[in-house]
Amino acid sequence: MNSDQLKGNWKQLMGDAKKQWGKLTDDDLKQVEGRKDKLVGKIQERYGSSREEAEKQADDWLGKHG
Repeated sequence: MNSDQLKGNWKQLMGDAKKQWGKLTDDDLKQVEGRKDKLVGKIQERYGSSREEAEKQADDWLGKHG
């Protein structure tokens, strides 16, 4: 899924993101606005993950939806 598709589909994907990363708040997901870099940052922040691990999680999740 490219960045334009992610931004366009973000409202529909927010529910799945909430299931995947339960520690992310609704406000976190609204702030992401369909941007992968912001999603990775929020995963890092809430889960204490490394940048690489957070990117891997985001890529895997996006791969399931793309």
